[in-house]
Amino acid sequence: MLNHLQADLVREVIRCVNFAAIKHRKQRRKDAEETPYINHPIGVAHILTEEANISDIAVIQAALLHDTVEDTDTTFEEIEEHFGTKVRDIVVEVTDDKKLPSKERKALQIKHASSSSYEAKLVKLADKLNNLRDLENCTPKYWSKARVEEYFKFSKQVTDGLKGTNTVMEEKLDEIYKTRNLL
Repeated sequence: MLNHLQADLVREVIRCVNFAAIKHRKQRRKDAEETPYINHPIGVAHILTEEANISDIAVIQAALLHDTVEDTDTTFEEIEEHFGTKVRDIVVEVTDDKKLPSKERKALQIKHASSSSYEAKLVKLADKLNNLRDLENCTPKYWSKARVEEYFKFSKQVTDGLKGTNTVMEEKLDEIYKTRNLL
């Protein structure tokens, strides 16, 4: 049986999963099966909790919400209203400005990686690990082999700036990079 604090934490995480699921409800991944998009943020949170042993609720919530502002009508203010300033701040750090061209967004991810907060670095590592695993399993529709390889190289540049954050995720990423001759 859960104590009151544990029960409150479980409720907070489930409330966040529900919020993210509602926000992403009409979205699909670009894979051949058109997987429901919500599987990605849940996968990121799963990596953090199950593989990297992260139990910080704000980090888990930020992982679940990390794409909501980029990909839905969600605002940072809405995240703060529902989940607090700390979660909002982490989401702000990992959110790309979709108004910028793709090349510029990628350059900013690489540039800001090393100066991000510890919490944002955790979310970013888990996000990249989840994306790369997905790419290893299934190429998105309309992606060429060159585009896939470019994404792996870009991800390595980002995660190089996150070194020293979480050994478990970094080692798992290095295993993937080795298979692509990026180490």
